[in-house]
Amino acid sequence: MALLEITGLFHHFGGLAAVTDFSLEVEEGELAGLIGPNGAGKTTVFNLITGVFQVRQGQITFRGQDLTRRPSHLISARGIARTFQNIRLFKDLSVLDNVRLGAFAQHRYRLFDAVARTGNFRLEEERQRQRALELLERFNLLPYTDAPARNLPYGEQRRVEMARALISDPKLLLLDEPAAGMNQSEAQDLVRLIREIKEDFSLTIILIEHQMRVVLNLCQWVKVLDFGEIIASGPPREIQHHPAVLEAYLGRDGGLLEGEAGSAARE
Repeated sequence: MALLEITGLFHHFGGLAAVTDFSLEVEEGELAGLIGPNGAGKTTVFNLITGVFQVRQGQITFRGQDLTRRPSHLISARGIARTFQNIRLFKDLSVLDNVRLGAFAQHRYRLFDAVARTGNFRLEEERQRQRALELLERFNLLPYTDAPARNLPYGEQRRVEMARALISDPKLLLLDEPAAGMNQSEAQDLVRLIREIKEDFSLTIILIEHQMRVVLNLCQWVKVLDFGEIIASGPPREIQHHPAVLEAYLGRDGGLLEGEAGSAARE
């Protein structure tokens, strides 16, 4: 049984078809890619998986359970976490508090415990604080523990967002353009980090990314979306030569993809 199975997913914004008959199977431990030009429907797929958008047609099954119409907090509690294309940190909160917020669906106390600040509440809050500090250490963020998130450089803000996703102990991590805004050196560091956390946290990962060297260095297979429809699927080094991909995603000459592939092969 696949860890994540999506069948016949459709989504419209008014009269515009954002996702059309999208299907996907991801096995436990895989690192898969979802690529395509801007507006192709990639982030919409993530929003449907995580309950940000309600599924009106199609089915999403995770670990054998139907999540099709579950709210976001229950989907998170089942073991799916994500990052966002545009960083969504609480800029005035400390880095530590930003990471702690990612555990909201895993709290083991009742509303009464929180209001009365019972022993159970205090123990659980301390447990989550220690877990957050461990993640900050893992992501080399301890020097920023008490700093407002807005004070961090862009790359470190990305790391905070990933730490916040991991504090919920997910089985499936959705990364929406994690290398956006990064230069080549930063992207190389990100590739190493994603590989490490995949192994260290026993994760299955689906990645949306425009930097092809990141896709080529990480993903076992990719699906390519264009205007909400899957136009190609397979290993990334086969996809890079697919005529429909070269035309829809990279332009008819395919020069960018070939160049990126060459760089990736040398890294």
